[in-house]
Amino acid sequence: MNTIIWFRNDLRVQDNVSLLHAMKGKKVLAYYCFESVFFQEDEYGFKRTEHFRAKFLIETITVLKEQLKKLNIPLFVYQGESSKHLVNLINLHQIDSVYVQREWTRDERAILNSVKNKLTTTKFFENFDQFLFHPEDVPYASYDSIPEIFTSFRKKCEHLVKVRPIHRVTKKLPLENNVENNTHIPTLQELGLVSFTVDDRTAFPFKGGTVEAQKRMDHYFWKSKKLAVYKKTRNGLIGIDYSSKLSAWLANGSLSPRMIYWEVKNFENEITKNQDTYWLIFELIWRDFFKYISLKHQNSIFHKGGILNKEYDWRSNDTIKTDWINGITKEPFVNANMKELKLTGWMSNRGRQNVASFWSKAQQQDWRIGAAYFESMLIDYDVHSNYGNWMYASGVGSDPRDRTFNIKLQAERYDGNGKYQRLWLQDTLF
Repeated sequence: MNTIIWFRNDLRVQDNVSLLHAMKGKKVLAYYCFESVFFQEDEYGFKRTEHFRAKFLIETITVLKEQLKKLNIPLFVYQGESSKHLVNLINLHQIDSVYVQREWTRDERAILNSVKNKLTTTKFFENFDQFLFHPEDVPYASYDSIPEIFTSFRKKCEHLVKVRPIHRVTKKLPLENNVENNTHIPTLQELGLVSFTVDDRTAFPFKGGTVEAQKRMDHYFWKSKKLAVYKKTRNGLIGIDYSSKLSAWLANGSLSPRMIYWEVKNFENEITKNQDTYWLIFELIWRDFFKYISLKHQNSIFHKGGILNKEYDWRSNDTIKTDWINGITKEPFVNANMKELKLTGWMSNRGRQNVASFWSKAQQQDWRIGAAYFESMLIDYDVHSNYGNWMYASGVGSDPRDRTFNIKLQAERYDGNGKYQRLWLQDTLF
């Protein structure tokens, strides 16, 4: 049996169920594609993947290719459409089985179906491999019975679900498996993007790939022991250590949530167990919740009325959009956060909540435009968390309170001395 693992948002060797299954084949190949659809302009005029996340992705694939080579598995990398490149690769190497992480959102399913439609005899095996609480283990008979409220989901799952162990690759394939491979990883320019220098003010100066992810986890957990104060510092705005910063590696699958969970448990056993260490797991559960919400509601997460199908008089004003993107609104705290995003591809959790509330509640602009801009710019963009959080902030998602942030009070509370605003608005009086 000849097999191939189709990498998507599971860009790691360790704790990868699809890879473990694929490695049972006689001939084993790996495949990744920089899909054209994710580098095109969307309906709002944003490139769906801008240079910040693209650079992080290129770095990630470079590391993945090196790690697979150590296992004698060649990674074939393409730019374009899998319906062409993967189909050709499967036919050329007489692949019997394709192992792939299960995705369910609109574009990912369309890409998968476009490949399946051209292959009548190849078998596809899809594995859920991006959850903390595996879908087979959660205490719900169907996705329809997933609760709409996070607290209900969290309490029941925490009580009834055990996190699965990490799946480790412990052997490599015979050297003869390493077939000829002339493909290359595209540059930013080949993806239609520009090279850039990392802003020295960024709170996320990190590179992509599992090696850097492990270094970051080692620093945050074991060297600095900042995990022990995570809940106290997580609403910070400046510097690399106010939060774990693991979200970008989680988003493209360089880390699995299980890897983080079990590292937290090790830390709790060896160093300390407190509300702060629990809170990182709490955030992983939030991430799971948004994935289950999108499993339940499917494409409704992209609809104007969100999962609640609520009627709002959403507006779309180009001047308001331009001012928000460029950080020249009437709110300095919003401006500082938006300039940070524009110049670095990063923004704190506190900042994201404020700028989203300002956009959809204060300015009454269509929340989907804000979500699309975040999709374009964020290094740690994850479709489920991004659209889940934007719906939540805009009153069309999983928040029964439908709250609005008081931006000035938020600025006073989280940036009382104005240090963060001065950092990003140093050329602006406020």
